[in-house]
Amino acid sequence: MSPVPGTGEAGTAEDDYRRAGLGGRLTPGTSPALLLVDPARAYVDPACPLYAGAGAEGAAEAMRGLLSVARRAGVPVIVTRVLLRPDGSDGGVFYRKVPSLRAFVEGSPYADFIDGLAPREAELTVTKQYPSAFFGTTLSTYLTSHGIDTLLIAGLTTSGCVRATALDAMQHGFIPVVVEEAVGDRDAGVHAANLFDIGHKIGEVWGVGRVTEYLSRGGT
Repeated sequence: MSPVPGTGEAGTAEDDYRRAGLGGRLTPGTSPALLLVDPARAYVDPACPLYAGAGAEGAAEAMRGLLSVARRAGVPVIVTRVLLRPDGSDGGVFYRKVPSLRAFVEGSPYADFIDGLAPREAELTVTKQYPSAFFGTTLSTYLTSHGIDTLLIAGLTTSGCVRATALDAMQHGFIPVVVEEAVGDRDAGVHAANLFDIGHKIGEVWGVGRVTEYLSRGGT
């Protein structure tokens, strides 16, 4: 996992969190699903105010590889998207706080999926208006009804919808595993700090290689 910035000498933040009793380990279960959070063109198109730069572009490439691995392994794939009414009214306070969410109003090309990351017909698409993939959606019911115990989370952005989704996954009783290379943010420091915090307070942060190995073993 990437080091958190601004921690002074190496290991200081890690040691402090350990002394505080943070950073216990969660063991993923045997029935995982892959969740791609908002792989939207908005984050990789420089013409959009939400463009998140190289961090998002690198994450998109990692997501493509991860998606192929998950499909070969036969695990359920879920992809979320943000889609808002033309006036943004269903985005409530979130839309008022982040006016650039107008990129996700109905008909906007920025709301389209990034090339290679659109769900297939048999895969679940979750449409949402708020950061968490769980808030105001049927995601939890879907996962429970399919016997899913572990959520492999990739997507955009780390500090926003990815973190919110990982937190809600944990609170709903699913083991969240955030895939380090397959998430990204507009600021490298914010990205690293959020991965550090997720890994110590919410779930696990694994590299693509470890996730690939886990899936190749059938989620064991």
